[in-house]
Amino acid sequence: MISGCATPEGTKKFAQNSGVNQENFKEFQHLVLSNVGIGTYLGDPDSKTDELVTNAVKQSILSGVNVVDTAINYRSQKAERSVGKAISELIQENKISRDQIFVSTKNGYVTNDADVQLGFWEYVKEEYTKKGVVKEGDITSGYHCMTPRYLSDQLDRSLKNLDLECVDLMYLHNAVEGQIKDVSKEQFLQNLQAVFELYEQKRSEGKIKFYGMATWECFRVSNDDPQYLSLEDTVNMAQKVGGENHGFRFIQLPYNMYYDQALLGKNQMIGEKNISALESATRLNIGVFTSVPFMQGRLLASGAMPEFSDLKPSLRALQFIRSSPGVLAPLVGQKSSEHVSENLEIMQIPPLGEDEFLNLVKKLTS
Repeated sequence: MISGCATPEGTKKFAQNSGVNQENFKEFQHLVLSNVGIGTYLGDPDSKTDELVTNAVKQSILSGVNVVDTAINYRSQKAERSVGKAISELIQENKISRDQIFVSTKNGYVTNDADVQLGFWEYVKEEYTKKGVVKEGDITSGYHCMTPRYLSDQLDRSLKNLDLECVDLMYLHNAVEGQIKDVSKEQFLQNLQAVFELYEQKRSEGKIKFYGMATWECFRVSNDDPQYLSLEDTVNMAQKVGGENHGFRFIQLPYNMYYDQALLGKNQMIGEKNISALESATRLNIGVFTSVPFMQGRLLASGAMPEFSDLKPSLRALQFIRSSPGVLAPLVGQKSSEHVSENLEIMQIPPLGEDEFLNLVKKLTS
C-alpha cells in the first residue's frame, strides 16, 4: 500500500509543476488544491468502465488537477479501485508522488462488491451480518448505516481498494438524507457524534487526515425541514469531540447555476444572522467541494444556462461554480478523453475575480 498523504510541500510542488494558470489553485488547510476536481460517480461496474475511469483520473492529474473524489459505493467498490490504479501507475511512472494528490472518499451507504459474484443482500449477509459488522436495525430504509463498527469496516475496505495507507478526506455520505426517515433528530445527532469520535480515532491511527460530510439536502434546505442541519452546530460538535485541532474541515453539496441555494439561500445561522451555506462555511473555515456541476449533462443543452465570457457551456458551468466565494472546487465526473480535454481547458484561464462574479450574479438574478 502507498504510504503518506497530501502535504503542503507536495501540493505546492504539484501546482508549480502543473503547467496551468497558477490562479487555479487555492490554499486551504495549508494544502494547495486545484479549483477543479475529478469525480468518479457514474458508470457501469464493468472492466471497460474501470479502464475509462483510470485513464480519466490519470489524464486529469496530468492536466493540473490534484483533487480526486470517489466513494466506496460508487460502481460497487470499482470506482475506488480505478482511482487507486491510476494513482499507483502515475507514481510508478514517476509522474507524481503521493504527497501531491488530495484523495477523498465516502462511507455510509451499504454497498456490495461488483467483483464478488453474489447478489446485493447475499453479499451483505456474507460480509457484514455473519461477521458481526452489522446487526438487525443498523441499516435504514435508505440503505444507509452509520454505526462506528460498519464505518470502520468500510474505511479499511476503502484503503485496500485505493491501495493507500491514508485517505486525505473521509466523508460521511448523505447521513441526514439516509437516516432521518428512520431515526429522530435527537438520536441522529447522538449517532453523528459517535461517528466524529470514530473519525478522530482513525486520524490518530493515521488512516485519515480530515473528515467531513458529503450531503445532498441538509445544508441547503430551510431550517424547518426535517433534513436540515446547522453547519455551526456541526462544527461545534467536532470541536467538542476533537478540540481546536479537530479534523472536520470539509463539506460537499450540490451547487450549480440551477441548484443555487448554497449561494442565494439564507438558511444557515451564525449568531443571530441568517446567511448562506457558502458564507457560513467561509466564516467557520470549512472548505466546500461541490457536486453535479452539469446536472448529469442537462445544463449543457443549448439555452440551459445564460451566456457569459464567450465560453462554451461546460466551461461556463465550471467558471461560475469555481469563482463562487467559499467554493474550493467543483467535482467533475468525466470518463472519455475528449470530455477530460474539453472540461480541463478551464485550467488555462483564471477564475472570475470577486467583483466580476458579483456583477455576474446580479445580472443573472435581475
